Amino acid sequence: MQAQAQYPAHWEADVVLADGGTAHVRPIRPADADRLRAFYSRLSDESIYFRFFGPRPRLSDKEVAWFTTVDYVDRVALIATIGTEMVAVIRYDRMSPTEAEVAFLVEDAHQGRGVASVLLEHLAATARERGIERFVADVLPANMKMMGVLRQAGYTAESSFADGVVRMTLDLTPTETSAEVTASREHRAEARSIARLLTPGSVAVIGASREPGGVGQAVLRNLLAADFTGPVYPVHREVRAVAGVRAYPSVSAIDDTVDLAVVAVPAESVADVVKECAEKGVHGLVVVSSGFGETGEEGRARQDELARIARAYGLRMVGPNCLGIANTDPAVRLNATLAATVPGRGRVGFFSQSGALGTALLQRVAQRGMGISSFVSAGNRADVSGNDLLQYWEEDAATEVILLYLESLGNPRKFTRLARRISHTKPVVVVKSGGTPAGHSARELRLPDSAISSLFEQAGLIRVDDLIQLFDVGQLLAYQPLPAGPRVGLVTNSDALGLLAADACVAAGLSPRPPANLGASAGAAEYGAALAGQLASAEVDAAIVIYTPPIPGAGEEVAAELLRVAEESGKPVLATFEGHLGMHPALRVGATPTRGPGAARATPSRGSIPSYAAPEEAVRALAHVVRYAAWRSRPVAPPPELADVDTARARDLVTRALATGQDTEVDAAELLSCYGLDVWPAEVVRSPDEAVEAARRLGWPVVLKVADPDASRRAGTVRLGLESPDSVRHAYTEFAGRLGEGVELAVQRMAPQPAVPTVVGVVEDPAFGPIVSFGLGEVTARLLLDQGFRLAPLTREDAAGLVRSVRAAPLLFGEYGYPPVAVGALEDLLVRVGRLAGDLPEVARLDLDQVLVGESGVIVLGARATVRTPPGPRLDGGPRRLS
Repeated sequence: MQAQAQYPAHWEADVVLADGGTAHVRPIRPADADRLRAFYSRLSDESIYFRFFGPRPRLSDKEVAWFTTVDYVDRVALIATIGTEMVAVIRYDRMSPTEAEVAFLVEDAHQGRGVASVLLEHLAATARERGIERFVADVLPANMKMMGVLRQAGYTAESSFADGVVRMTLDLTPTETSAEVTASREHRAEARSIARLLTPGSVAVIGASREPGGVGQAVLRNLLAADFTGPVYPVHREVRAVAGVRAYPSVSAIDDTVDLAVVAVPAESVADVVKECAEKGVHGLVVVSSGFGETGEEGRARQDELARIARAYGLRMVGPNCLGIANTDPAVRLNATLAATVPGRGRVGFFSQSGALGTALLQRVAQRGMGISSFVSAGNRADVSGNDLLQYWEEDAATEVILLYLESLGNPRKFTRLARRISHTKPVVVVKSGGTPAGHSARELRLPDSAISSLFEQAGLIRVDDLIQLFDVGQLLAYQPLPAGPRVGLVTNSDALGLLAADACVAAGLSPRPPANLGASAGAAEYGAALAGQLASAEVDAAIVIYTPPIPGAGEEVAAELLRVAEESGKPVLATFEGHLGMHPALRVGATPTRGPGAARATPSRGSIPSYAAPEEAVRALAHVVRYAAWRSRPVAPPPELADVDTARARDLVTRALATGQDTEVDAAELLSCYGLDVWPAEVVRSPDEAVEAARRLGWPVVLKVADPDASRRAGTVRLGLESPDSVRHAYTEFAGRLGEGVELAVQRMAPQPAVPTVVGVVEDPAFGPIVSFGLGEVTARLLLDQGFRLAPLTREDAAGLVRSVRAAPLLFGEYGYPPVAVGALEDLLVRVGRLAGDLPEVARLDLDQVLVGESGVIVLGARATVRTPPGPRLDGGPRRLS
């Protein structure tokens, strides 16, 4: 046995279980002896029999010491804890260099919650880290639960039967199936954890005082005003009633169950309240109290401890320093927020990180006449984040559109993965502000904002510039169908506004038809006929109607005719209707009254026509939706299989380079050859004679250039088209005279012309993971930072989108005097570079500078790669864990 390794703290993780609760996973320690004894004492005879193949009433001191003292290399055990109690354990004991025996045991009260499955994921990851490739488990035939856990993990499994025991062998090599199983379990668990928050059967408001203007009292009154369908329990140490409702001195004093607790007590008291809620069996928390990360280092430490306690005790938490949560489902009617005004029932899920902005945002939604399905303000986002809400809204049948106001991204790679999957069925509109506000549990992003926009575009996200656009786009998506293309019909009673709308369409990349100007006196019949004619045309994908009568009066009749025609067409219709912003009452379909505050409002149904204050705003919203519809219509395909890829050789090359130190250059040409890419041969020379000999070997004509890639960007460091020994000697002497005798020069055979120079790069970003960049190699394009970015690995569609994302892309397609080049070969190169980036997190940076794209193919003129040992697994890699 090897000597005991240092305690592997990076194996610790908070996890969400199948029922939405949480647990903490960590390696076992000798100090867990009493915890193991207590755990064992709660096990049923059957569980003990299945684990040890016979009765074992108690564990001896020797056995306890053996089970709790491991070396974290050949013997590893992970335990799951909830609160202070151990509820499950899984372990492996190495049998050979690449094989280990595995066994696990889950407390009977926690079986069926997915504890064993998540522990197996984490133990498999630790085993691979220690060089173990297979798990072997001996299972009694009657132990169907254990066999189910092993078989359903997604790994390649084999089983045999001998001597009354089933021997199961699991190949721990990650497979597409195992990745899908992990993602599916993560999705169901996180969705369930949010569902428990948004659909409580009862709510306690802790800190609900009689003081007017108090935070707790405001939440309580809003819960009551919304007519929450379950019981509401004010909690206050001293008073007997708040807002006419009986109050309790503590959560534990409440006789009935409590599903959700809204915490509005001073920051220093919140941790104690959380523990009390856990003992009561509360499922979730909404912490509206401030005084945490937004106040500085001390508050941040208090916030981290709060999140740790909540998760350790099995609770999901919204906040702290948040506005609250709301669910407009008539079966729930939950307004556990500080906002007295909550929009009526609708089909939009709305997430806002900002608590301060939350009230104003809800008011804006209500003023527009839009409805929402549910709302969450995450505040400092110590636990529940936008990623959790995406998982929930993907499953929620009442939510068809998702709106996100984000100030930070906790796990950007996971966010883009989820968004890419969800955007194929439900549009996701996002406002991402710059920077990371104080108090947020998120790392600072290093990528430029343009790169983040590119990655959002790849994921199908609709990124807008501000909150007005967020709701402009949201109301179109919520009530109208997606357009089939960019062709726009325009119906107006103002020639000036029609021309303004047409110009806005062209500027936004849409294709407008000449506006149909009906004149100032046009009424319902004229508008109906004109709109019907536009929508009936095969050359129109969407229509914008402008109705600004000089003398109001016929609006109701015009609106009714527009609704009738739009409903029959199946194409999206937008309006600038009397300058109204939002869902104009006359343009609503099937409006139903809302309950609670603002009961006079009515929420529209699908088919209602959204209105905008100005035609340009309608055009801008439509342009966003057109681009999204085009993205959504593209076929969904995984990254392609590449037959000529040697990942094993590439990994060996990287490992050998890392053995010499960190931030080490690796032979980029050899690395790229592992992925089917060749670098145009070049030879470094140190004298005129060496340069001539190299030119003869490589073939004339040649290029002589400075070997240092960084120096090569300076003017005058390249000589092209050298066709004779004399010209090579002359060029070398000129370089030596300017740059010094010791300068290293490189000789390279002249590449075929004409060709378009491009630049391809890879960077391993700590937040997003591997990213592929692309741009043209022209000086102007470099200076203007005209680059596109995509997350690796790349699909064929990703590569095509990346090429076309840069403003200078027309130069590749035969415009501005350039001949059309082999864009398909360039896209294939990007796919291969993306595969390399996805396979090798150790490649910190890779630059292909330049890549010449000619009429028949691509040539990589130069490449440089740096490797570095990653600090840990990628944010979205490895077993399930909360950030």
